Amino acid sequence: MSGTEQNGPLRIFWFCIPAYGHTNPTIEVVRELCRRGHEVRYYSFADFREKIEDAGAVFVPCDGYLPPIDARSERRLRRVSTTEMSVQSFRTTALMDAALAQDVAALRPDLIVSDSACFWGKLTAQKYGLPLVCSTTTFAFNEHSSRYMHYSAAEMADMILGLPRLNRELARLRPLGYHAKSALDIVRDKNDVDTIVYTSALFQPFVETFDPMHFRFVGPSVKAVEPDRAPRPRPRVYVSLGTVINSHPEFYRNCIAALRDEPVDLLISCGLAFDPACLDPLPANVRVEPYVDQMEVLAQTDLFITHCGMNSASEALYMGVPELLYPLTGEQQAVARRVTEMGAGRLLTRAEAESPERIRAVVHDLLLDGGLKRAAEAMRQDFLSCAGPAGAADFIEQRGREARAQS
Repeated sequence: MSGTEQNGPLRIFWFCIPAYGHTNPTIEVVRELCRRGHEVRYYSFADFREKIEDAGAVFVPCDGYLPPIDARSERRLRRVSTTEMSVQSFRTTALMDAALAQDVAALRPDLIVSDSACFWGKLTAQKYGLPLVCSTTTFAFNEHSSRYMHYSAAEMADMILGLPRLNRELARLRPLGYHAKSALDIVRDKNDVDTIVYTSALFQPFVETFDPMHFRFVGPSVKAVEPDRAPRPRPRVYVSLGTVINSHPEFYRNCIAALRDEPVDLLISCGLAFDPACLDPLPANVRVEPYVDQMEVLAQTDLFITHCGMNSASEALYMGVPELLYPLTGEQQAVARRVTEMGAGRLLTRAEAESPERIRAVVHDLLLDGGLKRAAEAMRQDFLSCAGPAGAADFIEQRGREARAQS
């Protein structure tokens, strides 16, 4: 291969699951790669088409490859069942097989970038022997950092009792050329697989156990917004439980009852899981929206009450906003633990969440806690010092060039 060919534009196949928290951090990296002249084909879903195309990538719709699901499976997915999500991912892999075989043969990608939870992307790289860069929007997890995960009894039962289903799905994939040993073997971050992690080395638990040759902790990949430091007549408290498990009207009611007569402005982003009208009538200092521009809101927020999704928690720290942490899953528990270890947040217990009086007391204390604010600002400075989307693009570009040189 000539030097000109080796240094020419790369062709990258990028795969992600249909989730905002997994897609959003990738957009600025994709934008940077496209700005450099590389071709990115992004295999995703209709909800994300506009963002992906705006970043300069070729959008490849995958909605038609999602397997049909019955009501029982849908309920499991809404509860974020690890087993059900894995089953659906294996089935999607099978349904996409023929189309991806054609694309790989016709377009010959230089490498694949796949979300860490996107089985069909990682398995495609494995099947065709293509270089893989893993895009990890959570913490990187191995046998050490997984200690941060605290699963409920229901979550543990789901994973253990679901093993026979997963083994059956894996068996169905083997005749198609996919030979994963187990679902865990696909999901976990392997020390010899090139991996981008959208957090800092400081924030990553047990960072010293990850091979620096293969792991790049590039910091949050977020929209560039400056915090609004102008004095506000009253502090703003912002509440969001993310885009997946956000149907908790009773929790929102408790927050409203806690702060309705307080000298604060309360903004709640509740998603589309229920009709916000069920929270009416609202006091004058409370506003409820299905969705907001979260970075713009956080720029003018004094305290964020969050479910501790990695994306949301990181965006708040990026803006130097202290957090009141209300995790709903084992993964979110891990994020909440790390935020508290950094001194930038405080856990809201289930008992406190059920009491407007106790929510009010905690919010009052945190709004006056200067140490919490200083810790959040320290995390902001740490995140700002990271390589960011440009560093992630450098890593992908380097791996693509190396793969070409070896071909």
